[in-house]
Amino acid sequence: MAKVFARLDESLREFIAAQAMFFVATAPSAEGRINLSPKGYRDTFAILDDRTVAYLDLFGSGAETIAHLRDNGRITVMFCSFTRQSRILRLYGTGRVVRPDDAEFGRVASCFDGEHPGVRSAVVIDVERIADACGFAVPYYELVGERPVLDDYHATVTEEKFARRIAGDNGRSIDGLPALEPDHPLPRQSS
Repeated sequence: MAKVFARLDESLREFIAAQAMFFVATAPSAEGRINLSPKGYRDTFAILDDRTVAYLDLFGSGAETIAHLRDNGRITVMFCSFTRQSRILRLYGTGRVVRPDDAEFGRVASCFDGEHPGVRSAVVIDVERIADACGFAVPYYELVGERPVLDDYHATVTEEKFARRIAGDNGRSIDGLPALEPDHPLPRQSS
């Protein structure tokens, strides 16, 4: 039932492109909470090459993924089909945070089709293992559409409020690991 792949071939790329969401899982090195986050907006995920992927990291209620990546880099991305084609695909790898003030950010950001307000970073993942599973017990769901709420909200947030978020709930993980620094650059607002 399960298969391991050497690279992100065309069939895997098509499967990934067809998914409306993905999930990101990380954990700290020492004792602490495992984090599992759903991610939406199809245009926030990009395949950079056969073994490298990235996603745009939008401001959220915390910064667990960033803190865990700073701690140990371990990350798993999961795509799950809710259509008649049952399949789960996991990408296991090592991730790193590319901030808007990093020289690499422009190159990575150019790999995404859309723009979103409230981008705090891009997460680039060197994929070490690619494996699928059957997904036979995953229920069927019909996609109604993408939820615009986060983009709509971020479009109203001032740069000062984003700066306060960096110093506040995005500054440390819930276990106290450092995430964003207060001098982190402000997110790039799309026009």
